Amino acid sequence: MSRSIATPGRGTRALVIANAAGAALSMAFSVAGLLSPELALPGGTDPATPLTDLYAQAYAARALPLGAALLYQLLLSRTGRGLTPLLLVSGAVQLADAAIGAAAHNPGMTVGGTALAALHFTLAARLPRPTTTSPSPSPA
Repeated sequence: MSRSIATPGRGTRALVIANAAGAALSMAFSVAGLLSPELALPGGTDPATPLTDLYAQAYAARALPLGAALLYQLLLSRTGRGLTPLLLVSGAVQLADAAIGAAAHNPGMTVGGTALAALHFTLAARLPRPTTTSPSPSPA
């Protein structure tokens, strides 16, 4: 019988907490970006434009539901079913955010995205794999 996320193994509990904190932080940054889109701009850049507003809205449209789903799976789900693929998607999204941050010369976005991607991928690798059962032979 595989262990669920509700009963994490040794060392996994800290990763679950760190991932939940990272998801909440990502959601908080998206809300901050909605309220003040110029936060996404590198220092010394011209003031926010309508395109900056659009970027902040698009970021929040992705970050808020993805973060909420991840928080639910990490903290409330009793089975943890679906957590591994969600962590892998979240990690890929954070890597993309890090790449965008690097291209925009935004060190906070680059470092933050890389760190969160590492957290998501590390927990995904530590979770138990679902056990598969072969179908019962049908009666002849």
